[in-house]
Order: sequence, then structure tokens, then C-alpha cells
Amino acid sequence: MENRVEQLRKERGLNQEEFARMLKVSRQTISSIERGKYNPSLDLAFAIADFFELTIEEIFIREKGVVKS
Repeated sequence: MENRVEQLRKERGLNQEEFARMLKVSRQTISSIERGKYNPSLDLAFAIADFFELTIEEIFIREKGVVKS
């Protein structure tokens, strides 16, 4: 899933380690989300959206018609 996490994080002047600490996850988790290798849990997606004061839909771009198992 594509997302704007890296862009938004950099706009706030945060590195991955700082952002991860704020969300109580690992830096590797943030890196994987930013690269589209890992889709966050719903709880984590809401935490990211709350942090940036945006909706989940404004951050995560879902590919319509694509179902991943």
C-alpha cells in the first residue's frame, strides 16, 4: 500500500528513530511502512493519522480492486 508517511515525517523534521519512539514501535517498522513493505495494524494506522492530524485516507493510498492475502 502506498503512503505519505515518509513525506509527512520529514516535513515535521523527524528521523525514523524519533518518529518510531513517539509511536512506541521500532525504527524498522517505520522503515517498512514507508517503503510499502508492511501495512500497519489499524491501531497503528490511527496512531499515525492522529499524530499528523489527518485521516487514514489522507495518509494511506489503497489500490482499488487489489486484494492481498
